[in-house]
Amino acid sequence: MRPLLDDLDAAPGSTTSLLRTIVATSVRRIGGWIAVADLITLMRAIDVPDTRSRNALSRLKAKGLLVPESRGKVSGYRVSEAAMPMFERHDRRLYSPRFMTENDRWCLISYSVPEEQRDLRHQLRRRLSWIGCGSVSPALWICPGFLVDEVEEILFDLGLNARATVFLANEIRGDKPAPVAVALWWDLDAIRALHDDFLAAHADEVRAAAKEPSRAFPVAIRGLDSWRPIPYVDPGLPDWLLPSDWPARRSIPVFEELRDLLLPHAHAYVEQVTSGGAG
Repeated sequence: MRPLLDDLDAAPGSTTSLLRTIVATSVRRIGGWIAVADLITLMRAIDVPDTRSRNALSRLKAKGLLVPESRGKVSGYRVSEAAMPMFERHDRRLYSPRFMTENDRWCLISYSVPEEQRDLRHQLRRRLSWIGCGSVSPALWICPGFLVDEVEEILFDLGLNARATVFLANEIRGDKPAPVAVALWWDLDAIRALHDDFLAAHADEVRAAAKEPSRAFPVAIRGLDSWRPIPYVDPGLPDWLLPSDWPARRSIPVFEELRDLLLPHAHAYVEQVTSGGAG
């Protein structure tokens, strides 16, 4: 089993999570290396004190996401090669939301893991939930068919290929209407809360910053950090299976405004800081 760097192991809004978001969004974009002083400057721009930033740097170093690397007399960090698959997965999830249509296929995962390997079974369930799978029963999970490659990657990583079967199906049948069944298999209340929290915290400031580019960097980073868990736990179910007031219909346009209007200005600010033009 390959070492796993967790996409979601830091709570959004925490210093460590905000630093991870800057690394994923900005440091990789400028070549994967940044001076410590510049990284501290970027953290100051989102109102994080230097001491907390340095503690978060130590945590990301310990987790293997960042590797110390000096260039000349300048101390800095580069993004580790081991973290690249996680960040690439992050990009796919974060910037290109995916949704099922009524005609898309479902992916079902059936497995049998013996009691003496219950830790492995726990890891499997944990990782399936991370990518947005719902639990039909303890040993049967379901997700949109477009997640099948990620499901198979998890099974391979855990060495469970021989103990699991993956099915692709066209419809859900049972004694309950499909919307009722879906509400049992996924925690829709928890997913709704993430969308609602994002809207409450960021909708107004994203729209304001779109008209005031100087605010783009802090608003974009905090917004991206808040949005980061949503594309993992929200599987992108089709509209007809969801409540009529489903908040993703409002939160996704706000995120897309952040992505399309704020990020270019945020990138420009990072380039200014790292070229010595800020401060």
